[in-house]
Amino acid sequence: MSDKPLVIQAEDLDEVCAAWLSERCDLVRCRCDEANFRAHLLQAEGLVVRSYTPVDAQMLEAAKKLRVVGRAGVGLDTIDLAVCKERGVRVVHTPGANTQAVVELVFAMLLDVVRPRVFLHKPICDLAAWKEARRQLTGTRELGSMTLGILGLGRIGSRIAQVAGAFGMDVMYHDTQEIAEDERFGARPVDRDELLASSDVLTINVDGSPGNRAIIAAAEFAQMKADVVFVNTSRGFVVDAFACAAFMIEHPKACALLDVHEPEPFDAAYPLLDIKNVHLTPHIGGATKAASLAMSWVVRDVWAVLSGDKPEFEAEYFG
Repeated sequence: MSDKPLVIQAEDLDEVCAAWLSERCDLVRCRCDEANFRAHLLQAEGLVVRSYTPVDAQMLEAAKKLRVVGRAGVGLDTIDLAVCKERGVRVVHTPGANTQAVVELVFAMLLDVVRPRVFLHKPICDLAAWKEARRQLTGTRELGSMTLGILGLGRIGSRIAQVAGAFGMDVMYHDTQEIAEDERFGARPVDRDELLASSDVLTINVDGSPGNRAIIAAAEFAQMKADVVFVNTSRGFVVDAFACAAFMIEHPKACALLDVHEPEPFDAAYPLLDIKNVHLTPHIGGATKAASLAMSWVVRDVWAVLSGDKPEFEAEYFG
C-alpha cells in the first residue's frame, strides 16, 4: 500500500497540472458515473472536479476519508458547501482564472451582432455584387454608440466595464454590494430598474448563490428595450429560459447571446432552440488553453490542504 494520499481526478485537467499532482499523490482518474468511482471514493482524501460532478450529501456520505475538494474553476454551484463544512471537508477553487477568457467571449459575441461579416474565398468580379455584399454586411449600430448595463460588477463584470470603456461605450452597473469608485473602471451605479430599462446591451455577471435563481424572468424582460442585446455568461439558472424565449419571439430586433444553460447539456425540449435571434454556445466562456491551465492549478491548493499548509484560494464559506 502506498503512503501517499489518494486523490480522484473526476474531470479533465491540464496534463501538466495532473502530472504535478501525481508526483505527490496517488492520482486516480475516474468519472463519477464510472462503476469503480464509489470504491475509490471510500479511500480518497482529495477530489478534483470541474463543472459536472455534483458534490452533495450522498457523495460525501461515502467519502469517509475525504479532506479536500478542489474545483478547477470559479463557481461552486455543484458543491454543497454546508455539508462539506459539516463534515470538515475543505473546498478550494480558482477565482479569476477564467476572467479574461469570459470577457473576450462576451465581446466576441457582441461584435458578431454589431459587425456581421463573412470571409471571402472566391472572387467577386462584378461591381454590383461587390456592393451588394457590402450592403448586406453593413452594421446598424456601433458599440461606441451603445449603453452597456452590467448586472454584477465582480471580477468579470468590472473587466467587462474596463473593455467597454475602451470601445467608447457608456457603461452603468447594478450590484448588491457597494463598489469603490476606483474599482468601477468608469461605470456608474444605477438602480436595477434603470439598468433594465436603459441598457442597449445587458450582460449578466452574477454568482451562483441560490438567491440569484431566475432573477431575470418575465417581469425583468418586460422592462428591457425592444432591441436589447441580452448576454448571459454567468449561470444558466439565473435566467428564466421560457421568459427569454417569449421575449425574443415577440421582439425580433432584440438578440440573446447565451453561453450558459439549465440544464447542461440540453435536449430538444430546451425552449430557446430554433429562435432566429437567440444564439447559443456550449458553455465555452472559459474554454481557452490559458484559462484551462490556470483553473487546473487548483491542484496546488489541494496539495496544500493535504500537506497541512494554508491554501491560497479557499471557498469564502470557510473564511
